[in-house]
Amino acid sequence: MPENNEKKRDEREHRDERKRRDGRERHDEREHRDERKRRDERKRRDGRERHDGRRPDQKQRKGEELQRGLAMTQRAGRNPFIAWIIFLFIAIMAWQLYSQNRPQTVEISYSQLMREVRASNVAAVALEGKLVHGQLSSPSVAVIDGESIEYTEFTAWLLVEDPDFVSTVEDLNPDADLTGLPPATNWGGILFSILPLAVIVVFWVFIMRTMRGGGGAGRAFSFGKSTARLLTEDRPNVTFDDVAGLPEAKVELQEIVEFLQAPKKFTRLGGKIPKGALLIGPPGTGKTLLARAVAGEAEVPFLSISGSDFVEMFVGVGASRVRDLFEQGKTNAPCIIFIDELDAVGRMRGAGLGGGHDEREQTLNQLLVEMDGFESNEGVILLAATNRPDVLDTALLRPGRFDRQIIVDLPDLKGRQGILEVSAKKVVLADEVDFETLARSTPGLSGADIANLVNEAALHAARVNRDSVKMVDFEEAKDKVMLGIERKSKVLSKKELRTTAYHEAGHTLVGWFIPGSTYLHKVTIVPRGHTLGTTHYLQPDDSNVLPKQHWLDDLTGLLGGRAAEEVAFGEVTTGAAGDISYATAIARRMVCHWGMSEKLGPVSFGHAKRQVFLGREMAYPDEISEKTAELIDSEIRRFVDESLDRARSLVREHETQLHALATALLERETLTSDDVEEILGKRPVNPDEEEDDAGIAGHQSPGTADTAAPIDPATATKPDTETEG
Repeated sequence: MPENNEKKRDEREHRDERKRRDGRERHDEREHRDERKRRDERKRRDGRERHDGRRPDQKQRKGEELQRGLAMTQRAGRNPFIAWIIFLFIAIMAWQLYSQNRPQTVEISYSQLMREVRASNVAAVALEGKLVHGQLSSPSVAVIDGESIEYTEFTAWLLVEDPDFVSTVEDLNPDADLTGLPPATNWGGILFSILPLAVIVVFWVFIMRTMRGGGGAGRAFSFGKSTARLLTEDRPNVTFDDVAGLPEAKVELQEIVEFLQAPKKFTRLGGKIPKGALLIGPPGTGKTLLARAVAGEAEVPFLSISGSDFVEMFVGVGASRVRDLFEQGKTNAPCIIFIDELDAVGRMRGAGLGGGHDEREQTLNQLLVEMDGFESNEGVILLAATNRPDVLDTALLRPGRFDRQIIVDLPDLKGRQGILEVSAKKVVLADEVDFETLARSTPGLSGADIANLVNEAALHAARVNRDSVKMVDFEEAKDKVMLGIERKSKVLSKKELRTTAYHEAGHTLVGWFIPGSTYLHKVTIVPRGHTLGTTHYLQPDDSNVLPKQHWLDDLTGLLGGRAAEEVAFGEVTTGAAGDISYATAIARRMVCHWGMSEKLGPVSFGHAKRQVFLGREMAYPDEISEKTAELIDSEIRRFVDESLDRARSLVREHETQLHALATALLERETLTSDDVEEILGKRPVNPDEEEDDAGIAGHQSPGTADTAAPIDPATATKPDTETEG
């Protein structure tokens, strides 16, 4: 059997080899036949060309030259700049050829001219004022710049107006041809007089075109037209399902959409369509996103424009654009008009520093008339957004113009969780991701901040080549968004690291042993942004009504880092600057605005800290007497001192655990709540706490070993913003 198999294999290989050889032979025969045909065809073509009297490659070269010229012409036609370069080159070459073929004309002196006249060597003279053009009967030689030049044609200038010059030439050169020429046109002077006017005209046309972004000469005088963008159905739609954390605002706007879609449902009982709705809220809370959602939900035209588009350098342009905007709205009625950043055009008129602004005031007046003037704009609803309602004109805010003012505030716990879920729809998430924990650890962040956090988490996961976004990526992104990027290049000395570790350990220890305080999330001494270390806390919910003891506990926790430095090193550093500033701000609020001082009672002192609007006032008046101010200062000092004494007492009571916690921080840099519990033991529980709140995470402490501005636990932006019921 093995022998038979081997014979079969040999026969099969031999048969395959014979087939390949036959195939190569057939291929060689075809190649030889094709080559013979090409050779015969070339011979016949050469015979025809010899018969025509041309060389074999002459036609081919002529065709190639023609193709190259045609290609050059086509390229020049496509690019005008190349065409002008070619034209200029040809003109220069033609001028050089023309100049070489012309006889040389030499400018000679008046003395040389008179010598040639006396020698009867002048054949022709043309007189143009004082300029003499002439031709000699025989060549002469002139010395110019040390070089002898032979010439027959010449030019010369008369020294004075000589009426006898012509008679002299005629007497001494009877055969000379004498002619007169008219004065030459002064093209340089004409060009110099026209050029300024041409520059002004070109500049004006350029300005008029650029005001509308170009677009042709027909648009040069259309700058009074509205620049509103009409959203159509073919654009990607944003619906209310893409908006989270704003349930009340969605209900208000959904009602407007339903009114436009089914007006009889509301008008059957005598109701009227609202004329306008004003979205008010801090930056990044989703005002523009809500407007885009209205555009996606409503089956009506949606015109969008920015408030700054109305303000131009010419008075009256803004008012013209407002009229044109509402004309577009009437044409497309029923429709919705959205004006973003309304405060750019709706600021208070004729008050404050510098008086009024004619262009903006005329624009605002026209807007007021269009919204609720003599002519009604039925079916046109105006939506607007602003984060500065305090600077808007009161006439703009009254009912009949903006019937509804919709507050778009920072999201609460449930809202933040919803925004995280909506923002992470297209993100590949790991199973371990807990949006509730993330929502509890990001109080004060706006919707835009949370969307940025999700994006940063996805980018971080991609940077480390993960297949999905994990919780550690969200933690890293949260620290980056709230505190800043990790400063790996920041090199701290051993003393600075030790001071930072004890500072953060003091925050952690004091917060741990205060019954009922906020829950610890993690503590770290990794430098980020302006901070050298941070202690993160978590709260069970977003409380709106907080008791006095809560703020006293916060003051104690804020000053825990300062107390730890005093106990551990016997000295204080600049690391507690942010803590002290924030603690002072809280104590001032407790005394001046929340009525938590027994000596001063429930009285409000001074204005809430806000920006001064120069359109209304130059500064806030001082409404506090000197005696009251001293009492306020003493009460603020008392709150801060008592909290610092309480923090010192807790640190001294648990000094051994303080050293252990600081040592662990120096070794591991970051400790979670479980790590801290292993060192400090179980935290005391307030009897008033609900058991189901245990272990919940949520609030970031402003405690940092740094001199930067503190971070507000309620808003994570400003230390002077409180949450009031």
